[in-house]
Amino acid sequence: MLRRTLLTSAAAGFGLALAGAAAAGEPMDKVKACFVYVGPIGDGGWTYQHHDGALQVQAAYGDKVELQWQESVPDGADAERVLTQMALGGCNIIFTTSFGYMDATNAVAAKFPNVMFEHATGFKRDHPNVSTYNARFYEGRAVQGTIA
Repeated sequence: MLRRTLLTSAAAGFGLALAGAAAAGEPMDKVKACFVYVGPIGDGGWTYQHHDGALQVQAAYGDKVELQWQESVPDGADAERVLTQMALGGCNIIFTTSFGYMDATNAVAAKFPNVMFEHATGFKRDHPNVSTYNARFYEGRAVQGTIA
């Protein structure tokens, strides 16, 4: 379920990046989608699932998407530095995959209004170029409640 939710979020974000560019009158042949991961890709969990979703989007869209990522980025100043570097490096959409990246995401989004930011599990959307997404945790909790 988490994999499907993350893949759907990544695909929707990719589509939004293309649509945003088209609406701005800038035809876009390729989207550079960047990911800031809280842990290593090989963790077998949250980061792994995000990365797997990114790879599936790349497989589905082929050469229309370019991926870039940074693993094991701590919250705070390091996250803001990595996000800034990604925005300066030409990322069209940046996925920030930790709740702890919320303030850094909004701070960098203010400086780069033409870059879209997708923040996992957050609630602050201080700028029009910031969106949030989450997994459907309630589905597993409903099953747990039934079992209890």
